[in-house]
Amino acid sequence: MITKLLIANRGEIACRIIRTAREMGIATVAVHSDADAKALHVRLADEAVHIGPSPAAESYLVGEKIIAAAKASGAGAIHPGYGFLSENAQFAQSVIDAGLIWVGPKPASISAMGLKDAAKKLMRAAGVPVTPGYEGEDQSVERLAKEAEAIGYPVLIKAVAGGGGKGMRKVDDPATFAELLDSCRREAKASFSNDEVLLEKWITAPRHIEVQVFGDSHGNVVHLFERDCSLQRRHQKVIEEAPAPGMDEDTRAAICAAAVRAAKAVDYESAGTIEFIADASDGLRADRIFFMEMNTRLQVEHPVTEEITGVDLVEWQLLVASGEPIPLAQDELSIQGHAIEARLYAEDPARGFLPSTGRLDHLDLGRSGRIETGVEQGDTISPFYDPMVAKLVAWGETRDDAIDTLLAMADGVEIWPVRTNAAFLANALGDDDFAAARLDTGFIERKGEALIADGETDSSVRAAAAELVLLAAGAYRDPLAGFRLNRAPRLSVALTRDGETQVVDPAGQAPFEPLTGFADADRVVVFHEGQAHEFGLATRGSGAAAAGDGAIIAPMPGKVIAVDVAEGDAVKKGDRLMVLEAMKMEHALTAPFDGTVTALSASEGGQVQVDAVLAVVEPAE
Repeated sequence: MITKLLIANRGEIACRIIRTAREMGIATVAVHSDADAKALHVRLADEAVHIGPSPAAESYLVGEKIIAAAKASGAGAIHPGYGFLSENAQFAQSVIDAGLIWVGPKPASISAMGLKDAAKKLMRAAGVPVTPGYEGEDQSVERLAKEAEAIGYPVLIKAVAGGGGKGMRKVDDPATFAELLDSCRREAKASFSNDEVLLEKWITAPRHIEVQVFGDSHGNVVHLFERDCSLQRRHQKVIEEAPAPGMDEDTRAAICAAAVRAAKAVDYESAGTIEFIADASDGLRADRIFFMEMNTRLQVEHPVTEEITGVDLVEWQLLVASGEPIPLAQDELSIQGHAIEARLYAEDPARGFLPSTGRLDHLDLGRSGRIETGVEQGDTISPFYDPMVAKLVAWGETRDDAIDTLLAMADGVEIWPVRTNAAFLANALGDDDFAAARLDTGFIERKGEALIADGETDSSVRAAAAELVLLAAGAYRDPLAGFRLNRAPRLSVALTRDGETQVVDPAGQAPFEPLTGFADADRVVVFHEGQAHEFGLATRGSGAAAAGDGAIIAPMPGKVIAVDVAEGDAVKKGDRLMVLEAMKMEHALTAPFDGTVTALSASEGGQVQVDAVLAVVEPAE
């Protein structure tokens, strides 16, 4: 049995492997780059080894450094996780040649499934249904164009060594074939150092169905049922679920049996996934589900399979790598309930899903469901690696139950100041077509802007922001708070956003419940339905004037502790006018533009109420 394990990965999958290893009594060794020196997986492991600079090409992708780290630490086995070197047959062989245990399939199995064209030929021979297409050696433009005509447009050009959505082009007609072929080859060459391609028939109503398989060194191969990974953006999976909605028992039996045949054809050991493309134009039918490729590793979405089967796939990997047989026979495996996973990324959907990096000053993912993450509050999302923050996983007795739980999890995400796709995920989960399981791989592209939150703030969000400010300032503990001579008491807050100031009275606008967010000396941040809404406190940064009229107003109840100007003084934009103490912090109120102080009602030591006009600056001509 393995006693000490080196994990050749980082982030949430490294943390996931460490958790199971610890439960099995296996000591763990983390590896890390410069950027990950203080990362969560390093803190969780029993020991850690530095393997190089921050770029993955100089650290996590250098097999020699990882093997050297294993030997130096006394680890007897290496688990590659997913990504990086997990499907590198040469690295797997090097691990074995170094006298270490490789927690994964045989190098020969990885090689057999590594190139899509060779894998398809192998699958045909094994009786696995394959998408109509061309995988020939003749790579001339003329031959490929001729084969595309024979297959029938639209067709899909795919790099034979591709993955991760790269090296793929859909071609709708012969006129654009040569141009898109050239583009695909350039990307394939740059990404995989191999510009060979294959052709596939484009499926018009495609669903991405995959089957989890597992083999051992004793000749046993089982399946752990299917997953639906149809919700994708630019060929990258976003939401995955198990079992596949609309899958009847006969179709399930057929596709899972085909997956087992595929695994046996390459003498497969450890965890693997057989990926199929289904033509769902007439529902899920066995005669319309075709082999695409095999992933010879653990998948990102493996938790949904674990949730419906009760199996710990990492534990199985470690047991099988130690020479033990698969713990359960096929007839001992069954589906219980439904599970859905959503990938929470540090990215900004409103800006074309650009990565959002930086320190996670505020991070709360809630307490519901299953959360797989590699970060904690205070950690940093680095620009060097995949920007995944966490995988949110929900299980329910029914699909509707699982959707409800996961939707609530996405809505409840609190992350600041890094932007995330939480609201985007919530919108997808709450979509009527998703609820009705009207799924295909074009779902997200088709829905487009409807899934992206517009960033606008309604009155309830502004009211919530004002309420948070007042609570933080202790306004409700003051019996005179909001008192105004000969007028009804009023508690309100001046909030700024996008250069505009608005005085908000939460009593009149009903903030949503529960109230989530925080306020500090400069800003208030409200979390609502997966989004973070930031407001300045009236004079944040530039000392913005109410309605742009030069009035300097109190953003909250407080005490004036310093006054720096007098009536008639000339001031420049940004000059400090006075300092207000509130929430046990100081707020500098500054001039919004060049001008003259024409009125001054504040005096040092005086108490002021929220939205009181403290000074007026007349703009310079």
